[in-house]
Amino acid sequence: MTGTIAVLIVDDHPVVRMGLCGMLANEDDIEVVGEAGSADEAVALTHALDPDVVLMDLRMPGGGVEATARLAKEKPKSRVLVLTTYGTDDQILSAVEAGATGYLLKHADRADLLQAIRSAATGETVLAPSVAARLTRRVRAPKRDSLSARESEVLRLVARGLSNPAIGAALCISEATVKTHMIRIFGKLGVDDRTAAVMVAVSRGFITVED
Repeated sequence: MTGTIAVLIVDDHPVVRMGLCGMLANEDDIEVVGEAGSADEAVALTHALDPDVVLMDLRMPGGGVEATARLAKEKPKSRVLVLTTYGTDDQILSAVEAGATGYLLKHADRADLLQAIRSAATGETVLAPSVAARLTRRVRAPKRDSLSARESEVLRLVARGLSNPAIGAALCISEATVKTHMIRIFGKLGVDDRTAAVMVAVSRGFITVED
């Protein structure tokens, strides 16, 4: 995307919000447009401020997963990027299934967070490496590392440079469904970004560059 990325920070700890604001303050292409301390406030401010990215904690009044699900339904163009201390398999999958574009842990370094925000703003799926590793164990198919026909189809379109919305339009599925496929692809291939997913899939013969 072009222009400034508007970010809403959602966390029930004021000190955490202050730290994130400070971390993002000097980025020319990122602007913090608001802060929220609860799920209800997050939803209300997303409607009011129309941010490009919502940095969402999971453990807060009203629940981060619940807020993510509401935003995915009511404000799908505001991408939810989970940023939390916790990373259990169930929490990760719950957030993804609720509609989160990505999932990072709070110990991520500044460069990774900035890149994740920029990627999420374009609709790209973002996973911390440790999160991708957890999903590898959780969603791996019975046939080791195999991709389903639909997952291969999605990845072929990724290889052609299509965005998640464009892939959804091409396959007549929702963008949320595309994100779910991408999360499962990342998990099965043990990667954490789209480029790596294509490279690994090609190297293992799941797709070809000619596709």
